[in-house]
Amino acid sequence: MPDLSFQVDGAEVTPYAVAPLLTFRLRATNVSPDEAIHNVVLRCQIQIESTRRKYDPEEEQRLRDLFGEPQRWGQTLRAMLWTHANVVIPPFAGETVIDLPVSCTYDFNLAVTKYFYALEQGEIPLNFLFSGTVFYQDGEALQVAPISWSKEARFRLPVATWRHLMETYYPNLAWLQLRQDVFDRLYRYKVRHGIATWEQLMERILSAADEEAPV
Repeated sequence: MPDLSFQVDGAEVTPYAVAPLLTFRLRATNVSPDEAIHNVVLRCQIQIESTRRKYDPEEEQRLRDLFGEPQRWGQTLRAMLWTHANVVIPPFAGETVIDLPVSCTYDFNLAVTKYFYALEQGEIPLNFLFSGTVFYQDGEALQVAPISWSKEARFRLPVATWRHLMETYYPNLAWLQLRQDVFDRLYRYKVRHGIATWEQLMERILSAADEEAPV
C-alpha cells in the first residue's frame, strides 16, 4: 500500500487570475518507488503557526486587534486556520512535483488578512495538513487507500511574497466591506458635502477626528 510523504518546495505569485492566487510547489514521494500511483485526490488544510516566529514592536501594535496586548500573548497567541485547498495529482511512480493553487483575499474583515498585513518582514510559518485518497495498482486490481491524517509539511512563506501578491492584484489599494446601513450613511454624507472621491471622504472624516482627539 502506498505511503506518501509531502514537502512544500516553494511558493510564487500567479498573475492574471480572477482573484489573488498563490501557487505552492508540492512534492509528493512514495516510499515504494516502483509502485504505480494512478492518481491522488488530495485535500489540504493550511494553518498559520503564529507562535513559531518573533514580532517586532510595530508588528505587535498592529496585531493587538487580533491577540490583544502583547503581555497576554501567552494565552491569546494560537495557530490560525488559513484556508483549505484541493488538488488531483496525476499518475506517477516514486516522486512527483505538482502545483497547489491557494486563493487569497484582501478582505480586512478576516483575521488572516489582518495577520498578514501586520507583518513587515521575515516569514510566515505555515503547516500543511493532508488527507485524501490514493488510487494505485496492486497486481491486476485497482486499489483505494486513504492518506493518513498524520501527513503534514511545514513551510515558511516569505512576507515579501504575500505583499507582492497583493501589490500585483491591488496596486496601492486596500478594500473594506461595510454593513449596508453604514455605507448608506457614508454615501449620503459624501453626496451632501459634494466630496468627489471616497479617499477625500475618509481624509475629511479622519482630519475631523484628529482635531477632536485630546492631546
